[in-house]
Amino acid sequence: MAAPLADQLDIVIPTIRNLDFLEEWRPFFQPYHLIIVQDGDPTKKIHVPEGFDYELYNRNDIERILGDKAWAISFKDSACRCFGFMVSKKKYIYTIDDDCFVAKDPAGKPINVLEQHIKNMLSPSTPFFFNTLYDPYREGTDFVRGYPFSLREGVTTATSHGLWLNIPDYDAPTQMVKPKERNTRFVDAVMTIPKGTLYPMCGMNLAFDRELIGAAMYFGLMGEGQPIGRYDDMWAGWCTKVICDHLGVGCKTGLPYVWHSKASNPFTNLRKEYKGIFWQEEIIPFFQNVTLSKTSTTAEECYVELADKVRKGLGHIDPYFTKLADGMIAWIEGWRMLNPAKTA
Repeated sequence: MAAPLADQLDIVIPTIRNLDFLEEWRPFFQPYHLIIVQDGDPTKKIHVPEGFDYELYNRNDIERILGDKAWAISFKDSACRCFGFMVSKKKYIYTIDDDCFVAKDPAGKPINVLEQHIKNMLSPSTPFFFNTLYDPYREGTDFVRGYPFSLREGVTTATSHGLWLNIPDYDAPTQMVKPKERNTRFVDAVMTIPKGTLYPMCGMNLAFDRELIGAAMYFGLMGEGQPIGRYDDMWAGWCTKVICDHLGVGCKTGLPYVWHSKASNPFTNLRKEYKGIFWQEEIIPFFQNVTLSKTSTTAEECYVELADKVRKGLGHIDPYFTKLADGMIAWIEGWRMLNPAKTA
């Protein structure tokens, strides 16, 4: 059976190490094109197993391609993955961390993450009214009694947020108090996150429609020289959710699962997250209340408008947010440079 959307989807992987983990993913990933974003020392040679179709970018490439906008791509942080979103030419992106492996369903069958993410992406979302049997478009289920018929067509799906077995994606304080906790619960469900509800988007098992929402999938300024880390995917999640709500498209969460193999150091994580833990108490109300104008009708236009609102609405917390707003604009300029608007 041919791999679904093999010519329309790129797999983006940020890494600082040899990609031996791809051996386990070979049956599922080999038909697809990979974009590898090498973080850290650009002179280090990274080994990619034989037989994969890939392009690899390191820091030198990022600076050569983006020039004076390269500063907006994080260094020494997995947030650098968003450079791969920018250089891709495909409609869809799947991004995964290099410590994630093939999970098994309760019957012991290996989970094909791309097949499930693609099912999620190609079926509609239902952000305006919650269906208590979750995804009504899955086989063996439907809309429940009382669900408005006028909303049953659903809307286009922009993001598919997958989950993880084994090591859960916890913040540092939770890691510290529950160092041995493992996620063993396989929940066989996909649901649309309702309009007006934010969620913590994790970048380690994530698919999205690049043409629809890619211009807003910026993972912020993290890592070297920045006062905060581990909020890269959170930032992208808050921004994209607000923009998806504005554009009337959907975000799904649930299946598929990956096996997350490695717990990061909670003390290192606390150093990275420390300011974010306080700042998010103001950042989240900002995103809950922000509104975008009717004239912003694309992810790109929404993101430029949002950058201005971040500058005005969050700049008082710390000078970092003014710099982040500048980064958002530099990101969009880079996006436009590499993705010129198609003329009719």
